[in-house]
Amino acid sequence: MNWLVEAFTEPGALQTIVILSMVAAIGLRLGKLKLFGISLGITFVFFVGIVVGHLGIVLDRDMLTLSQNFGLILFVYTLGLQVGPGFFSSFKKEGIQLNLMAAVVIFTGLLLTLIFHWTTNVSLPNMVGLLSGAVTNTPVLGAAQQAFLQVHPGETKEVADMALACAVAYPLGVLGVIFAIILLRKLSAPSELTDPKAEIKKPNVAEFQVCNPAIYRKSIQDIVKHSGKQFVISRIWRNGRITIPTSETLIEEGDHLLVISVKGDVEAIKALFGTQENVDWNKEDIDWNAIDINLFPAGS
Repeated sequence: MNWLVEAFTEPGALQTIVILSMVAAIGLRLGKLKLFGISLGITFVFFVGIVVGHLGIVLDRDMLTLSQNFGLILFVYTLGLQVGPGFFSSFKKEGIQLNLMAAVVIFTGLLLTLIFHWTTNVSLPNMVGLLSGAVTNTPVLGAAQQAFLQVHPGETKEVADMALACAVAYPLGVLGVIFAIILLRKLSAPSELTDPKAEIKKPNVAEFQVCNPAIYRKSIQDIVKHSGKQFVISRIWRNGRITIPTSETLIEEGDHLLVISVKGDVEAIKALFGTQENVDWNKEDIDWNAIDINLFPAGS
C-alpha cells in the first residue's frame, strides 16, 4: 500500500496526475448541484482548481506543463469538431454579422485592457490575465503566456501572475453573465404578461420520432424551408448515439429529434415529423450535462 500513499504525498508526475484527476472529478460533481435553479456545470472544475492551488500543493512542473498543453489541444480540437461542420454554412445566414459583432467585442476588450493598463499602472501581463478571466477564455490565457515566454523566457513569475489574475476575474466573468441573464428575464417578464399571445410564443422543447416518409433522407435546411415554421433541431438520437446536427444533416426514419420552437407551432411540427414523445423537456431540473455525456458531433 506504500505506492498508494506515495501517489498522494510524494511530489512527482504521479502525484500531479492524481491531484488533477481529483480536481476534475470533484469539480464535475459539484457542477451538477443547483442553487436557485442555476448550476455552473464544468466551470466548477476551474473553481476547485483555484481552491486546491491556495492549499499550497506543489505539482511537478513538467507534468503540469504537459497537462496544460494537452488539455488546451483537446479543448480546441473537440470544439472544432462540434462547430466546424456548420461554420462556413453559417455565413449564408447571419454568420458575417455575428462574426463582425464578435470582432467588435474582442477589439473593445483589448482597447479597454490597454486603457486600464495606462491609467492604473497595473502590469500588462496582469491585465491580459484579467481580460482572459473576464471573458472566460482560457485558450487566450494559454496563448498569452506562451507569447510572453517567447519574448521574456526567464519571466516565469509574470506568467504565474497572469494565471492568478485570470483566476481572480474568471468567477466574476461566469457569475456576471448569469446575473445579467436573470436581470434581463426579470425586466422582460412584465411585457410578456401583458401580451395575450405570450403563451403561444413561449419557447418549447419537445422530442419527436420521425415517422413521415415525406421527409426521409431530406436535409434539415430543406425541411425547415418547406415547412413554413421556424424551429431548431438541437439533438438527434440515432442508433444509440447523440449528435448535434447541421443544416445539411439528413433526417432518417426512426430518428428521435429534440426540437426547440414556440408552443404555437408544436402541433404543426408534430404533423411534420410523425409522433411526439411523452417526455417533458421543459422542466428546470433536467441535467443537460448528463444527457450530453455520450454526445458526438455530427459526421464523426
